[in-house]
Amino acid sequence: MTSTEADFTSIEICAGAGGQAIGLHQAGFRHLALVEIDTHAVGTLRANIDAQPEWSWEKEHCDLLPPTDVKHFEPDRDLDKSGELLRRDGLDLLAGGVPCPPFSHAGKQLGKDDDRDLFPRMLQLVEQLQPRAVMIENVRGIMDPKFSDYRDWIVARLQGGDYREEDGRQAHDRGLGYTVCKWGVLEASDFGVPQLRPRAILVAIRDDVLKDLKYEWPSPTHEDPVSVAAALEETMHERYERYFDGAYGELARKKYGTWLDKATCRDAELRGKGGGIAPTLVGGSKKHGGADLGPSRAKASWKQLGVSGLGVANDIATCEKKESEGRDLFGPDGPMLTVEQAAIIQGFPRSWQFTGGKTAQYRQVGNAFPPPVAAAVGKSIIEVLKAARERDQEQA
Repeated sequence: MTSTEADFTSIEICAGAGGQAIGLHQAGFRHLALVEIDTHAVGTLRANIDAQPEWSWEKEHCDLLPPTDVKHFEPDRDLDKSGELLRRDGLDLLAGGVPCPPFSHAGKQLGKDDDRDLFPRMLQLVEQLQPRAVMIENVRGIMDPKFSDYRDWIVARLQGGDYREEDGRQAHDRGLGYTVCKWGVLEASDFGVPQLRPRAILVAIRDDVLKDLKYEWPSPTHEDPVSVAAALEETMHERYERYFDGAYGELARKKYGTWLDKATCRDAELRGKGGGIAPTLVGGSKKHGGADLGPSRAKASWKQLGVSGLGVANDIATCEKKESEGRDLFGPDGPMLTVEQAAIIQGFPRSWQFTGGKTAQYRQVGNAFPPPVAAAVGKSIIEVLKAARERDQEQA
């Protein structure tokens, strides 16, 4: 593969801090463009594309737009690096984790009446870019019965079919020439993510690509979930061991042991019932205050895992500098998580760095799509794209 060629290409909207982008990259896609509105998240994407050796193709060819509202994203105008590749080879995948608040159980579930609903914009881009495949990620709430008419409209827009309008009348859409192969829910813990995080994912393949091929929904990669104890043991030890030989020595060893015992016992207690995984991380909104680990029920679950959910800890260096050990490590409910540890709970690789202040970083992590789940879906799509390419070459 030469420096200007990529086996499979993608454009991602609502890219956030890169959770989906990492997973699709691991699956084999190379990104022509990443579109995101949040300044800190764009900074995170830029920092990692510049620093990560395996992202050298993107460093040369990917258009990482400045903070951009996807409603104002115009591929013909905005793609400088990748425009020629897109025109020459077309696009393999258009992906996006469109905003979840319109459908989240934690919100008002206004659906299409929420001005944050970006499904219509996603469908406009499908029509404009004509990708060979489409992947749309959202919260499980969109699968609720109250949104069935809206889902019918989305499916009809993609593949043609009937749907019911707001006034109750039946309507028909000729579609954009796609087959919705699956719209289902994947649980992140089935893919090695130590967290309860169900996500609704739509996969559609262009009809001339799919033809006689069959799309296979991802199968779980992990029979048993990865526990919080296993996922965080290394980083938790790193945080505490700095104090093992000083004035806090006895306290640090005791607190580390208490955390590990609690997390391990909780996992053993729930073995066969989902294991000692974390509750769903939430990123929160800029309208609210500092970061914490979610609502009261989530904080109670974290407490059972030996973790305080009342805030987010400083990283190791900042903790030493600010002398915040009492809050971050030695509190009565156990240690608070650092941003890095929250990222581990989301399935990010440890090498992925986040930019912005602590709260901004945590929100990027909490709002992310777990990379291992994105990788599994990406691989399932690539299987179809590979088979279609081989079939078409044989028939040429």
